[in-house]
Amino acid sequence: MSINEIEQAVQQLAPDELAKFRDGFAHCDAERWDRQMERDVAAGKVDTLAEEALTDLREGRCKDL
Repeated sequence: MSINEIEQAVQQLAPDELAKFRDGFAHCDAERWDRQMERDVAAGKVDTLAEEALTDLREGRCKDL
């Protein structure tokens, strides 16, 4: 199925079906993002950012939200 076919199918969904699709898609997308983040963390791709954030915290450059 092509992207165009998927877009057309989504446009034809009834409002309740669209809501279910949206929720399911958001859940699927979030799970993929989480898995990618886990791989990036395991590979050390965020180590520099984490150390920068910790340095900022230690040096008082952070604000409570």
